[in-house]
Amino acid sequence: MAAPRGIWRDVVDHALNRRAALADLEAGRISRLDACDASPYLQRAAQTLGASTGRPCPVCRREPLREVLWVYGAALGDADGSARTSEQVVVLAGERPDFAVYEIEVCLACAWNHLVRTWRAGTPGTAPARRSRRSVADP
Repeated sequence: MAAPRGIWRDVVDHALNRRAALADLEAGRISRLDACDASPYLQRAAQTLGASTGRPCPVCRREPLREVLWVYGAALGDADGSARTSEQVVVLAGERPDFAVYEIEVCLACAWNHLVRTWRAGTPGTAPARRSRRSVADP
């Protein structure tokens, strides 16, 4: 699902945290309700914008996981804090300066979700996006 590796910078892989969460679930230190808590908004984003990984869910093993990308950064303007396809992230990386990308795996059957990796993207030296008038709170 992730955008082409050519635009990745400062990649942090969260596989150890994932493994620890699954071990805690298996050992009974956390409940399935705590582990499978994807919000409806995250599940909708995974269904509409995410890509199937082909890997089964590690909790329910009923459906393949989907990965969805979320972008954050002041330089994104109104796109800050939104889900995007990998193609959209590539376009943003060519147009905007530095921003963060969060890659999240989601199971649509049991609501398992976990952060897979985070990375930085963007084109240094590109002008930041203009903030919309909506972002300014009126008294």
